[in-house]
Amino acid sequence: MMRLPKFDYRVPRTIAEAVKIVGDVGPTAQFVAGGTDLYPNMKRRQQTPRTVISVMRLAELNQITGEGKTGVRIGASVTLTDIIEHPIINRDYPVLARAARTISTPILRNMGTIGGNLLLDTRCNYYDQNYEWRKGINFCLKKDGDVCWVAPGSSKCWAVQSSDLVPVMVAIGAKFRLASTLGERVIDAAGFYNDDGIDYLQKRPDELLVDIELPPTNGWRASYQKLRRRGAFDFPVLGVAAWVRYGTGSGTDRSTVEEARIVLGGIAPAPIDVTEAATALIGKPFDDEHIQAAAEACYVKARPLDNTDFVMNWRKQMARQYTIRALQQLRG
Repeated sequence: MMRLPKFDYRVPRTIAEAVKIVGDVGPTAQFVAGGTDLYPNMKRRQQTPRTVISVMRLAELNQITGEGKTGVRIGASVTLTDIIEHPIINRDYPVLARAARTISTPILRNMGTIGGNLLLDTRCNYYDQNYEWRKGINFCLKKDGDVCWVAPGSSKCWAVQSSDLVPVMVAIGAKFRLASTLGERVIDAAGFYNDDGIDYLQKRPDELLVDIELPPTNGWRASYQKLRRRGAFDFPVLGVAAWVRYGTGSGTDRSTVEEARIVLGGIAPAPIDVTEAATALIGKPFDDEHIQAAAEACYVKARPLDNTDFVMNWRKQMARQYTIRALQQLRG
C-alpha cells in the first residue's frame, strides 16, 4: 500500500495569509486545492513537500464572475464540476465546459479544480510509477535520476503536458493572475508553459494561482478534441484546441476566417501553437480544402515521443484527423 509521507497541513483564510505561509516556509511548502494530482504524486514520492497549504477555503478563489460580453474571471479553486454546470460558462464559453467534462471521472471532477488542471505536473511512462518501480530503473531525469529514458541521449526531460484545459486556455487567449508576498502579476496562458518536462511552468514556487481571466467572446468560436484509449478517465495522449473568428467573404463558401489559432496538447512538455495551421486558414474560406491544409500543418508539427499510451507514429497521424474534427465542429 502506498502511503502519504508525513507533512504539516495549513489552512489559511485569506490570500495574504496563504502567500505569507509559503514565503515563510520556503521551497519545501506547496499549495493544494483538490489534491487529485498532488496526493497521488506524494504517495509515489514524486513530490515530497513538508508543508501543504490548502487554498480551498479562500473565498476569492471560489468565484465565477462576469459574462461573455465583458469577459469572465474564474477562481483557481473552482471545481471542474462547477465549470461544467455553470450556466454562463455553458452559454458563453461552451468549449471550456466540454473540455472539462472530458477530464477524469465525475467523482474526481467534484474534487479537482480548474487551477489544479492548469498546473498539472507533466507525465511520462517512466515517471508516473511507484517509488520501487522507478528505483528499479535507477529513476529518471525528471526525479532522482540522470537519464531521460524516453530519449537517453537527451539532456532534456520529455515528460508531456497532459492537461485538457491548457490547450483551450492558450487557444482562446486566457490570462492567469498570480500572487505572492512580492505582489501580483498577470501572464498570458501562451507564455506560461515551458518546453521542459521538469521546469514546465513560468511560475515561482512562492506564487499562488489566484484566478483565470477569459477574454470577451467577441464573435469567436472554439472547440476541443481529445484522443485517449477509453471514453472516460484517461489523460489525453493528444488534444487539439481550435479557435477561429470569421466573417463574410466571397465565393461559394461565404465564411472567411479572419483570425485562427490551433494548439496541440498531450504530445510535448508544453502546448504547441501551430502557427502554420493558422496561416493556412486566415484570409481564406472556411472550407474542406483549407481545413485539410491546416490539418497537414498540425501533422507536420506534431512529433510525439514514446512516453505515453499508444504508438507514437499513430498519435502523430491522429494530429491530422483530430484537427479536422475540431475545425469541422466549428464550421458545423
